[in-house]
Amino acid sequence: MSGPGLLRRWFSPAPPEEAERAVGLWLLLCAGLVGLMVIIGGLTRLTDSGLSMVEWKPLTGFIPPLGETQWSDLFEKYKQFPEYQRVNGGMDLEGFKGIFWLEFIHRVLGRLIGLTFALPFLAFLITRRIPPRSAPRYGFLFILGGLQGLLGWYMVKSGLISHPDVSHLRLAAHMGLAVVILGALLTHALAHLSPRAPFTHRHPLKGLLLALALIGTTLTLGAFVAGTNAGQMYNTFPLMNGQWIPDGILTLDPWWLNAFENIITIQFLHRWIALLTVAVVIAVGLRVLRDGPPGAHLPARLMIAAVLVQATLGLATLLLVVPLALASAHQTGAIVLVTLTLWATWESHRPPARPRKQTQPPIQMEYGKRPI
Repeated sequence: MSGPGLLRRWFSPAPPEEAERAVGLWLLLCAGLVGLMVIIGGLTRLTDSGLSMVEWKPLTGFIPPLGETQWSDLFEKYKQFPEYQRVNGGMDLEGFKGIFWLEFIHRVLGRLIGLTFALPFLAFLITRRIPPRSAPRYGFLFILGGLQGLLGWYMVKSGLISHPDVSHLRLAAHMGLAVVILGALLTHALAHLSPRAPFTHRHPLKGLLLALALIGTTLTLGAFVAGTNAGQMYNTFPLMNGQWIPDGILTLDPWWLNAFENIITIQFLHRWIALLTVAVVIAVGLRVLRDGPPGAHLPARLMIAAVLVQATLGLATLLLVVPLALASAHQTGAIVLVTLTLWATWESHRPPARPRKQTQPPIQMEYGKRPI
């Protein structure tokens, strides 16, 4: 085929089914990369790697250090900040490289996600696989991704001032926005790959929305636990220091500040709201299996299995005092649980299949006789 012919074929509208599938798979890829980004971000927190890069260079930050001179310059800059001065004072250049690479990969992956979203979006828009009227929605998703990068740097800056730890509130906001972006990408992907029928099936959906709200609350408290190292206190279960309600749970004034700043309260809330979340997710999953549409049965089963695995990982992480592998698996499990619950929620919009009406066979008549 000649060059003009190829261009005409590329820029002509694709068949609707082909276009829907291509856009849906692209959005699923972006959602998967965002999930990976959250997991690697958790590793940077667990390994104290997040403050190794003390500068933010949006345009040139994807270029790694080239040569020992650049490595030495970066290390000297790192030495000027509290984490080196108070925590890693004896670290050499090789040790610095060990924490630098993980944060570097985390930031480069963020840029890769931006390109993976922006370039195919423009191609799909030009080739009319995405209609122009839908462009603002996708543009808003891209803006959210840019805001996520800004929020990430805002979080890192909180650990470069006086205390060698990022603000747990900014950490929770950074992770929360990532989960929102993941959810938006996933629902847009499902809209293309599994378009739903008009909303008619209400009962399982209400429970699934409650489950999502509880999962989001537990995730936020988990970020508080990670940001304050609260998981390294009271490593017993179900009691905390031999008590159901530990001393010091409401020492801050005003009382509501304890949920945000009191390490004892943060761990107490995380463990018990997590148990409530497990119970609700299982109950809702069983309700979907009983009353929900057939398309929601598979994600409901996987959702129940995921929440049981997640509870087991959380308990093991607590009792073993936050080993790196278990803590990372626990965070990964949270992303899997969010994804499966969103999938079950989407599929629960479908009405149950209606039985076909039984049609009576045509009446056989003999010529000249009336039917009885």
